[in-house]
Amino acid sequence: MAPKSDNDRLLDEILNETASGAPKRPARRPEAPAPRPVRQEPYQPRYAREESTAEVNLPEEAYSDEELEEAVREFSEEGREQRREAAQQQRTQRPAPRRSAPERPAPKAAAKKKKKKKKHSSGRIFGVLIMLTLIFVISITLSIGIIEVGKDLLGVNGTETLVPFNIPEGATTAEIAEDLYEAGIIEYPKAFVYFSRLSGSDTGYVAGDHEVSSIMAYETIINELTGLAEDDRVSVNVMFPEGITLHEAAKKLEEAGVCEADRFIYFFNTGSYGYDFESRLPTTLSKLKFNRMEGYLFPDTYTFYEEMEPADVCRKIYMNFNVKMTDEKYARMNELGLTLDELVTLASIVQAEAGSKAVMKDVSSVFWNRLNDPDTFPMLQSDPTSKYVEEIIKPNIALQDELVFNAYDTYICSGLPAGAIGNPGMDAIDAVLYPNDTNYYYFYANVETGITYFAETLEEHYENEQMIKDQQAAAAAGEGEE
Repeated sequence: MAPKSDNDRLLDEILNETASGAPKRPARRPEAPAPRPVRQEPYQPRYAREESTAEVNLPEEAYSDEELEEAVREFSEEGREQRREAAQQQRTQRPAPRRSAPERPAPKAAAKKKKKKKKHSSGRIFGVLIMLTLIFVISITLSIGIIEVGKDLLGVNGTETLVPFNIPEGATTAEIAEDLYEAGIIEYPKAFVYFSRLSGSDTGYVAGDHEVSSIMAYETIINELTGLAEDDRVSVNVMFPEGITLHEAAKKLEEAGVCEADRFIYFFNTGSYGYDFESRLPTTLSKLKFNRMEGYLFPDTYTFYEEMEPADVCRKIYMNFNVKMTDEKYARMNELGLTLDELVTLASIVQAEAGSKAVMKDVSSVFWNRLNDPDTFPMLQSDPTSKYVEEIIKPNIALQDELVFNAYDTYICSGLPAGAIGNPGMDAIDAVLYPNDTNYYYFYANVETGITYFAETLEEHYENEQMIKDQQAAAAAGEGEE
């Protein structure tokens, strides 16, 4: 049997005294070492993983068995309930078991990785933008380069001045291209070499002196340099007088052995050689116009070569007209409300009507006065226009067309004719730009004496006409007497 505790002994003594009726002191026993009190451990469930921190403090004073049992019961139930709640809380807070998997990076490491990924994405976008920018810049640069090479290929923005150019004996295409570049004729020597090879002209260049300009297209330059050199060609001087017609000029060129008349007329009317004055011409060709470029063959003495290309002949004449028409003349033309085509047309009539330079501005004033008063003078009534129809248009037109004839005859059409009737010189052009201020509406010239008489009224004009007829009759009678 287990030894009794102090509480058990105390309870036994109380029971004995109650039974005898008087309290008895217990016999004194020899003192013996008191046994060490056994501490009752609180109940712990088998599944509890942590030791309970609850402690049971037994009172130092003695209690009755009922009190002890009550205390033990309360303790046990409360403790059990508390332990149950604590265990339940641990179960709910304990993470569910997981299958083995790679360890997740620590929060900071994950954040760094995410930040690196974001930084990597930003860098990729920046790289793409740089690449797109480079592609765009390269495309624009190539486009500009192609346009510039194309302009040089066609001779756009060049000058009309002819430059002497010498090809040394045995010079290669690359050397010729470099010399052309240094002379200011071309801008891209490599492009010239490539074009020369494509056209099969590398072995056709002729050593010697040539004449070229920067407004020439590569094809024209090559044709010039692969043709006979100036030293080996026969030069021909051709003089075109003021008022000459395009057909008359073509005939002179053919007779001089420069080029065929028909081919010259075709290339001259075609135009489009890149000269500034061409941009001022009508964009649409009138069906009533006989020769599109009549009036633009500037009268002068030209040096050509035998058997030239018609386009080269035309280009040289175009260049001369382009040089003669200055900015000052264009400004005055605009001030008068004239187009370039109207200027050369009226100047061609003045050139044909005036017997001398001295009377050109008075003749011009007559036509200006009529043009400014169309109600009274709807027609210019110039005899040379009718002559142009009979002597130039009708013999050379493919199909007879009365509409074209009437469009040139100023005794039928109103105002200016459909086109120029010849090629005026600079004096006639200046007379149209700066006419004298007169009240003349009529003039009559004595072709034998070269004197022109002007009149303000029709009556005065008839008087002048009769006077000239009398002069001519007298001159004829005098000649007959002789």
